Amino acid sequence: MYPHERSLVKTYKDRPFALIGVNSDDDLVKLKKRMKEENITWRSFWNGKKGTSGPISTAWNVKGWPTIYVIDAKGIIRYKNVRGDRLEKAIETLVKEAEAAQ
Repeated sequence: MYPHERSLVKTYKDRPFALIGVNSDDDLVKLKKRMKEENITWRSFWNGKKGTSGPISTAWNVKGWPTIYVIDAKGIIRYKNVRGDRLEKAIETLVKEAEAAQ
C-alpha cells in the first residue's frame, strides 16, 4: 500500500493536498520503527494502545481497514472508501477546486 501513498505525495507536491494516515498498531515503538523502515514521510497519527478500538477509529466510526476518507479544503468528507481510478479522480477534483479558490 505504501508505494501508492508515496506516489500521491509525489504527484501532488506543491499543490493543495495532504495525505494523513492513522495507524492502529497497538505498539508505538514498533510503529515508529516500521514507519522509519517504510520511509513514511506524511503525517500519521497513532490510534492508541487499543489498536483498532482506539479513539480515532471509534470517533470516525471505522469498521474496516483500510478506510479511506477524502476530505476537501473546507474539512468536509466528500468521499469514503474510494479506491483506484475513483480515488485518483476524487483527489484531482478536490485539488483543482482548492486551487481555483486560492
